[in-house]
Amino acid sequence: MAASCVSAAAVIPDGQTLLPTSPWQFSCDLEVNYGSDENASIVCAAIAVDAELQPDKVRRVMTVSDGKLSVHFEAVEARFLRASYSSFVDNLTLATKTIEEFGPGMQL
Repeated sequence: MAASCVSAAAVIPDGQTLLPTSPWQFSCDLEVNYGSDENASIVCAAIAVDAELQPDKVRRVMTVSDGKLSVHFEAVEARFLRASYSSFVDNLTLATKTIEEFGPGMQL
């Protein structure tokens, strides 16, 4: 699992912070390699039903490609990004463990 988190605020050479014009100042990217589009799509679909609780403060975009689930988060404040990311990782862990335990081809 690879993750990178950044703030959109830029630091100018004299040490002063240049504030961004966008309200979505904080972002984070997460990529998980599931080895197949099927597994990545199962996890994506399972998590997609839970929309962000504060869509005016946090945005989340999920994509599946080459067996990887990629997620991009944006938030207006670091605390909203942290809370959203933490909750997402909890759900991601549960979905991943379910696939590991029962397998994607499990018949109900």
